[in-house]
Amino acid sequence: MISPVHPGKPRLRQHHRLLALGTMAISLVVMLPLFAIVWLALSTGTSDLAHVAETILPRALWRTLALLLLVGASTAVTGILTAWLTVTFEFPFRRMLAVALVLPLAMPTYLAAYAAGEFFDYTGPLQEAVRAIFGFATPQQYWFPDIRSLSGAVLVMGAVLYPYVYLSSRSMFLLQGRSAADVARTLGASPLKVFFTVQLPMARPAIAAGLTLVMMETLNDIGAVEYLGVNTLTFAIYDTWLNRGSLAGAAQIAAVMLVFVAVLILVERHARRSQRFSGSKTTSSVHDSVRTKLTGVRGWLAFLACFAPVLGGFIVPVVVLGSYAIKRLDLFYSAKLLKGLTNTIMLGTFTAVITVCLAFVLAYSARAGRNRITAIAARSATFGYAVPGTVLAIGVLIPLAALDNQISAVVKNIFGVRTGLLLSGTMIAIIYALTSRFLTMAEGTVESGFHKLPTSLDHASRMLGRTAGQTLRTILVPAMRPAVLTAGLLVFIETIKELSATILLRPFNFSTLATLVYEDASRSKVEDASIPAIIIILAGLIPVIMVSRSLEGSAMRSS
Repeated sequence: MISPVHPGKPRLRQHHRLLALGTMAISLVVMLPLFAIVWLALSTGTSDLAHVAETILPRALWRTLALLLLVGASTAVTGILTAWLTVTFEFPFRRMLAVALVLPLAMPTYLAAYAAGEFFDYTGPLQEAVRAIFGFATPQQYWFPDIRSLSGAVLVMGAVLYPYVYLSSRSMFLLQGRSAADVARTLGASPLKVFFTVQLPMARPAIAAGLTLVMMETLNDIGAVEYLGVNTLTFAIYDTWLNRGSLAGAAQIAAVMLVFVAVLILVERHARRSQRFSGSKTTSSVHDSVRTKLTGVRGWLAFLACFAPVLGGFIVPVVVLGSYAIKRLDLFYSAKLLKGLTNTIMLGTFTAVITVCLAFVLAYSARAGRNRITAIAARSATFGYAVPGTVLAIGVLIPLAALDNQISAVVKNIFGVRTGLLLSGTMIAIIYALTSRFLTMAEGTVESGFHKLPTSLDHASRMLGRTAGQTLRTILVPAMRPAVLTAGLLVFIETIKELSATILLRPFNFSTLATLVYEDASRSKVEDASIPAIIIILAGLIPVIMVSRSLEGSAMRSS
């Protein structure tokens, strides 16, 4: 009898060591900007710290907390209500609205803010309608709310970010809420009582996870809060760094934001653990129950409750920006837009390729087996997804600038010339920041692809005499191509939409679609920003379509 050939244990151990070293190296590179922020914040003199603490932090901190709480409350009400209505009741256009409620995910917050500013402005369609209906001639004759305010920012961001809560709540209601709700209704409970006593408590971990993502996106935003005049910590970093010329002061504010980020990460991970526990405790006999049919006025009220978020978060911004874009199609061929589009594609491609490669190493390391140290390193490498782009921009600039200075000093000593900014003054700095931020997204997608491949494939390949490296190249990599391409596409699209880090780190005379929109909107030329804005929205629709297809599948199975 011929025994199967096994790869030698020394070679397998060497393979695992290389994976462990790669994981720890990735973790170090990703965490380095955060260490740099803390180091600069603590090593700066007390005079800068006192100035920041007295003049900047109080107002910015209060505004940030108020914005987080109010946007969280707004998205919680909208997301939970729409998820409950689409899962529990049958009303006109329910199935279409269940999918359409995801559309605002394609709308970056800064684009929604620019569109809202135009829509609610004195010359906008809403105030024109008010003047036409009531016969007002001047703005002094009537009162109209100011969109450029904290309440305006809450309205805009809440209209765009609620799908995070909607998706998490809806998935939990579909998973376990309907079976438990059916039992409660057989005992005589009304739908409203069932919601508050059964469905809402069971979905609480999922809701908490969705709200955490909402708050992370709120912290990351800079375009909307600046345009709407809300002085948050994110804008304070931007203003302190560029307008006041104090990188140390910006680092100190960024260190304060890291505390927010750490709290949000702890909340999210606790919510995810609780969500898995909640799901594991539910009945396995989730059956197709009959939705309660709403007729007449109640049915149309449910329709309006689900249509209003789609109207405010997607339809109105698209109509406003689209109407401007139709009138300015000639700008599509302008040299400025073509250059911005080329830079965006180039930046997105490089970022996607690098991020997916790093994510593949992390995910494969998890599959191949690792010790506790590499597990901690892999967990640390995915920390950047919660860090706002403005914070990462400062953290990236510090080590890259130090490395540029070292390279310039060495080259000058040898050749007598200065090299200048080889890293911090180029696209490399943006790619570094965006890779650190989007690595978690790519790693999660790649890891889910690995989960679909049984580990028996690896064992069978090695039993046939192939090494772990040969198994990876000939079996796993080809099988993982769809997951890798999906991860790359998602990172590419997020790079197109990203503004916070790009606006701070971009080299001189380097613009992307997002920065072109920001520049025109900052000069009150939202009309000129409409063409790149529509391109960004169309790109953002691609992952939304993916989510919509999965929702359609679940809707067909549950209807």
